Amino acid sequence: MDSGRISEHGFLADGRSAALVDRHGSVNWWCPARFDSPSVFGRLLDDRAGHWSIAPEGDDVRVSRSYLDDSLVLRTVFHTGTGSVAVTDALALEPGARGHDIGLRSPRVLARLVEGLSGEVPVRVEFAPRFEYGRVTAYLTHADGVIDARAGACRLSLRSDVPLACRHGDAVGRATVRAGDTLRLTLGYAPTYDGGEPALPDADRVVADAVTGWRSWADLHDYRGLYRDQVRLSAMVVQGMTYQPSGAIVAAATTSLPEQVGGDRNYDYRYVWVRDFSLTLQALWRSACPDEADRQFSWVARAMGRIDDGRVPIMYGVEGERDLTEHSLDHLRGYADSRPVLVGNDAWTQRQNDVLGEILDAAWLMRHYLDPMSPDVRHLLRALADQAVRAWHLPDSGMWESRDAERHYLSSKVQCWTALDRAVRFGHRLGDPADVGRWTRARDEVRAAVLRRGWNDRLGAYTGAFDSDRLDASVLLMPLVGFLPAAEARMRSTIDVVERRLSRDGLLRRWDGDPAGFVICSFWLASCLALAGEQERATRLFEQLAGRVNDLGLYAEQIDQVTGEQVGNFPQAFSHIGLINAAGLLTDIAERRRDLATDRPHFVTTGTDVVATST
Repeated sequence: MDSGRISEHGFLADGRSAALVDRHGSVNWWCPARFDSPSVFGRLLDDRAGHWSIAPEGDDVRVSRSYLDDSLVLRTVFHTGTGSVAVTDALALEPGARGHDIGLRSPRVLARLVEGLSGEVPVRVEFAPRFEYGRVTAYLTHADGVIDARAGACRLSLRSDVPLACRHGDAVGRATVRAGDTLRLTLGYAPTYDGGEPALPDADRVVADAVTGWRSWADLHDYRGLYRDQVRLSAMVVQGMTYQPSGAIVAAATTSLPEQVGGDRNYDYRYVWVRDFSLTLQALWRSACPDEADRQFSWVARAMGRIDDGRVPIMYGVEGERDLTEHSLDHLRGYADSRPVLVGNDAWTQRQNDVLGEILDAAWLMRHYLDPMSPDVRHLLRALADQAVRAWHLPDSGMWESRDAERHYLSSKVQCWTALDRAVRFGHRLGDPADVGRWTRARDEVRAAVLRRGWNDRLGAYTGAFDSDRLDASVLLMPLVGFLPAAEARMRSTIDVVERRLSRDGLLRRWDGDPAGFVICSFWLASCLALAGEQERATRLFEQLAGRVNDLGLYAEQIDQVTGEQVGNFPQAFSHIGLINAAGLLTDIAERRRDLATDRPHFVTTGTDVVATST
């Protein structure tokens, strides 16, 4: 049996790591130490790389599943010809942790409950741990009702109500589950040599506490705008990809899931991109969670260190590590034979000038929560503005992280303008009059260059790079950051051309030749249409995109324009962030229209700034 489609997986999280469980009850991905640590279950990338499955025997099985309300606790119900059984899966939170404290000290435990609902169902359990991304088969020992798996630096302990027999590094067992029965299985992880034992709490308590913990977090985030259910779930997914000890948010839970099946654009996304951090702060603000703004900015300032000179780092490990050098796991065949399988990401060495604007834009949005501004955050923002003065005219790798050559990407120039524009708005809070004057002059120079060299008369559109004839969906950021109004003639033409040439059924590719629709770009298109005054069409597009999630409400990075299949790393924070921010913008515009109809002052988001507008 292989790992199935990417979109068949559910997502579990504990504030340190993530696990993916497919519709057949198989845990196919878990890196228990932290998001970017070696896997102990890696079947997602190779059938021989380990799994833990609990499923009915036989082929005639219907499956339904859902998250328990406002939690990342997954319940899968299997319906067979002889009865029904439910499997509930949860990664443990620290007992009693609530609200913003969930995930800070999670015990690294995966609990599974098997409950008989009707009739009787024969169930098979397979426990096949494979450490170090499938390189290592552990020795298994069985004593006092616990199976211990040890090899190298890793140790797993499994307590199971299902009797299991050990053989050749696997443990297999069967049980008949009758209506009213409950079977409990708890798996704990610990490093081999730190002297501690893996925790093995009762599975019932783990599940109940995880549900309560996640719900307590959801209760703090009372988003009241349009598409409330979708926004709340997406916000929880983003929270689930947060490494709570540091507050860092990874781009995705996985590595090397391909942008195109059989292709070689397979990258490790279990790291923290500064770009994602900025857009995430905007999404958290949208979803009524601005509480940790200062913590997030302080983390970025500490991770970056002093950046008075030199290139601004664009990504980090979850504890601020800088060196993320990439290497290939040649022993793995990859998802659906898509190689290479990579650990690390060499994009860490790139210059990506758009991150300058993304951080300052987020800071401006969250400015009231950064008052008073800490010295390290103030220094960071000043240094980024000064870097934009020096770097805006340099080529870079762009937000899509091109690996062939640096170019003068338009989105990078626009975001340098954003950095300088927000620094000017901050004014004396960041610099003295000479600083503000320098930032103002550079901002105006960037704008003039973008308007002159970014426009292509033949295409009737702004293109992906200076003096280029290649379209790129990243230019849709221009109205979203306030560089140009969406209804301005050239910008409106650009939106139309990009949609006509790169979109199919609402899925927007990044460029001509991109193998699939890029989810966040599709949400950018909906946002641009709304800002251009086409609210009804924007709403239809948003709802079409919101319907392309899997059955649990999860997105990968991309969606095939022809088959509708999700591809790329999963779940993808960028995609869920796109949904949150687009829903918030549609809410702003709907409220503005209502206020206009009642002759009241109204508010609308322009770029990322909320301003009052009189009627």
